[in-house]
Amino acid sequence: MRRCRPLTDAEVSLVAKSFSGTYAKRNKAFVVGHRTGFRSSDLLSLTVGGVLRHGKIVDHLTEQRRHMKGGKAGKTSSRTVALHPEARAALSVWLETLTEMLKGTLDPMTPVFCSRVRDTATGLRRHISREQAWRILKEAFTSNELSGKLGTHAMRKTFCNRVYDLLKYDQVKTQRAMGLANVNSTVQYLSFREEEIDAAILAA
Repeated sequence: MRRCRPLTDAEVSLVAKSFSGTYAKRNKAFVVGHRTGFRSSDLLSLTVGGVLRHGKIVDHLTEQRRHMKGGKAGKTSSRTVALHPEARAALSVWLETLTEMLKGTLDPMTPVFCSRVRDTATGLRRHISREQAWRILKEAFTSNELSGKLGTHAMRKTFCNRVYDLLKYDQVKTQRAMGLANVNSTVQYLSFREEEIDAAILAA
């Protein structure tokens, strides 16, 4: 996590334009990751019923604690994040496309980031794996010749970086926005800024 860096706005735009093929709109919906700060496992656990209510994309996205890092079954606490308009638009486009692909009403338990494979027990599409999510993003990173250490966690770091700046470098508020247990964890997410500190020292 320490070495993984966030993406710039320009890089996010490049990555979004890199997706093509049948699941391009699904992959573009990864924008939810850098607009909510969800970990990849949290993102992949999202279901249609969790993002679509009464035919409309929700204004706030809630992730139950059992899906969150360090969560325990039976716990009722959760993390709720206001859903950025860009993320809402991407989800809307993808779910409309998915409805057409499946030729019918979407089951609320269908994973948002679903694969071609169906679960033998439920008949529903399975969600893509973390490995597949990484392969999709890695291909986009590589095709745009993005440098530095990047991974699926780059989306969460991108969110953290944006929020930290907008909150005027308030670590406590950033901690709350990230859903982290303590401020020390927030510092780790911002560790990439050590390079900025080094540059300032050398320029002083």
